[in-house]
Amino acid sequence: MTFPRMTSVIVPAQVTLVLLLVSAQAAGASDSFMDPQGPIAAVQKTHLLRATVLILIAVIPVLVLVPLIALRYRRRKGGNAAYKPHWDFSAKLEFLMWGVPVVIVAILSFYLWKATHRLDPYAAPYGEEPALRVQVVGLDWKWLFIYPDLGIASVGELGIPIKQQIAMTLTTDTVMQSFMIPALAGQIYAMPGMTTQLHLVADTPETMQGENTQYNGRGFTKQKFLTQAMKPEDFNAWVASVRTHGIPLTEDTYRTLAMRTDRDEVQAALGTELMPLNALYFTLEEGDLFHSILHRYHSQEPLPLDKQPGTAEFGQEASQ
Repeated sequence: MTFPRMTSVIVPAQVTLVLLLVSAQAAGASDSFMDPQGPIAAVQKTHLLRATVLILIAVIPVLVLVPLIALRYRRRKGGNAAYKPHWDFSAKLEFLMWGVPVVIVAILSFYLWKATHRLDPYAAPYGEEPALRVQVVGLDWKWLFIYPDLGIASVGELGIPIKQQIAMTLTTDTVMQSFMIPALAGQIYAMPGMTTQLHLVADTPETMQGENTQYNGRGFTKQKFLTQAMKPEDFNAWVASVRTHGIPLTEDTYRTLAMRTDRDEVQAALGTELMPLNALYFTLEEGDLFHSILHRYHSQEPLPLDKQPGTAEFGQEASQ
């Protein structure tokens, strides 16, 4: 699904997003790796199905034979099952009962080792173009996406071009969170003062859902976002739209963004009529916002509560 070009007209911009959401739901927009929209999720699906089939080789005989054995050798009058009170060992049975699971575990171990290296979130084995850098900051209760090479940022919406590696660097400015876009790649944790990495690629234009999968308070259910995979020309149009309709991401703007607010609350505080109903657009000021957030926790001293996003006291001084 191609993200439509947005114009400077107010009403069409809002109607466009509503139509996009409705059409995405009608088309069954993918939000699971069982309906993969990229090569990484496709490998994950293959690995799960392969592992399930191998495990069922041991599970199905157990589920079938246990009730049959119980029925065959139950205590009953006139039973004709062989009675062997001194029988305690059968080489054939022992070999079968232990040999098959050993072979299954060995095969599973091989495929697990192979998939672990192939699906390394820090590696970038896919994509036809140089990777697009995206810096991700987890907040309460929203995700901030920073495009340092494009000079833009967004909340509630992640735009990416298809057939190009997306190199994500993640952190949080609050509690630990778990980032995941199921249709594109597996989950990875983000922690304050630390960075993790995730690489993903989308094959076709599509609308997908991303979310935080680790419970973190009252706004947890709303900490979701739309991932818009677009053709390169549509992605360029989206970037231009963000630049045109975005507001500067200043220190004061970020302070408002970092408050303990869910997506609807921060939309009401920072959104404009030129932005979609469920997304915020920003232009970047000079400086490195991502690393200033990261280094906030490297002073070797605890942060005052009113300076720590995620606390009830944060931002109170500025609001007084």
